Amino acid sequence: MLSVNIICVGTLKEKYLRDAIGEYSARLTPFCRFNIVELSEYKLSQNPSESEIKRCIEEEGKKILSKTTKGSFVIPMCIEGKTLSSEAFSQKLESIGLEEKSSVDFIIGGSYGLSDEVKSRGDFRLSMSPMTFPHQLARVMLCEQIYRAFQISSGGKYHK
Repeated sequence: MLSVNIICVGTLKEKYLRDAIGEYSARLTPFCRFNIVELSEYKLSQNPSESEIKRCIEEEGKKILSKTTKGSFVIPMCIEGKTLSSEAFSQKLESIGLEEKSSVDFIIGGSYGLSDEVKSRGDFRLSMSPMTFPHQLARVMLCEQIYRAFQISSGGKYHK
């Protein structure tokens, strides 16, 4: 069974978002071992300088990389990534399992994005949309799409 990990910076503050994650986590149980790793945000001053922001991205990147699973297929979520339809995303997850990978790590960075080192570690860069979403909502959307992908692969009715 494939392990699916979401490594993300920050915690979910709103109850309705935590509830949504809980629901998708429960729904994913028959399909994969699902885990979310929340990392603390780097503390910045009220009006951070460019150098502070750069340091923030680098420090968060180090934390992220320390949590990736050895030998896993790593997918950084970033704006310059490729957008996929739900069907193509489902096929991508299937192909990861067929490549004899036992785990996939999705990465959602902090509000200033991901370090070049994290992006370079990625095996495939994914973008949800050219639009910008709050990181907390992006996490829920990713969970939903992972669930949808497994439903598509299994011929479930959810996607129809």
